[in-house]
Amino acid sequence: MRDLHCHIVPGVDDGAPDLAASLAMLEAAKGAGITSIVCTPHVRDPYFDYRAMREAFELLRAHADGFPLTMGWEVNHAKLMELGMEWADRLHFDGTNEFLLELSTRCHKHDFDVYERTIFELQGKGYTVIIAHPERYLAVQEDVEVARELVRMGCKLQASADFVVGGRMGKERKPAKKLFEENLYSYIASDAHRVEHYDCFAEARRTYRCRGAHARM
Repeated sequence: MRDLHCHIVPGVDDGAPDLAASLAMLEAAKGAGITSIVCTPHVRDPYFDYRAMREAFELLRAHADGFPLTMGWEVNHAKLMELGMEWADRLHFDGTNEFLLELSTRCHKHDFDVYERTIFELQGKGYTVIIAHPERYLAVQEDVEVARELVRMGCKLQASADFVVGGRMGKERKPAKKLFEENLYSYIASDAHRVEHYDCFAEARRTYRCRGAHARM
């Protein structure tokens, strides 16, 4: 069972602060039934340092006793626009055509024209675009049709498991349940920043896997 979004790389963003914390998170992930992890540090200010993140990932992998780890990224749309679309070829998941895109939590429905252009450009480059935690976006909270349109565009939607306790912003449970009811999600991910987030992952997997949602881990 793959966890495709987690902040386990040590000392590079607001996730694991050091290697010891990363290894504690790894043990918690195993306890939650996870058998492989895509490590996805933030590509947004103030955290992004490509070389440092790569080096920290290799440090973690060297201490992971062979547990399957893949380097990936959670790419903030505004930061991608700042870096330039040529960076997409460095920021997809290693060994796959998957690209994890984060939109603004404050975005409104009328903001989506620019996102649509970016998504279509990424798809034109051959990437499968995964939208990180749509339940956090104001536009989706206001109108679930925004999520439906993302799916019609060919995007995969990824729920972050902390929605079971209200989520990072405290308002994610209701929109997430709606998206599950409509089978709009393709994935549940831990989006873990610390050990406790794997409890949310285990609960989300137990509760929503049994409701007919097609979410894959």
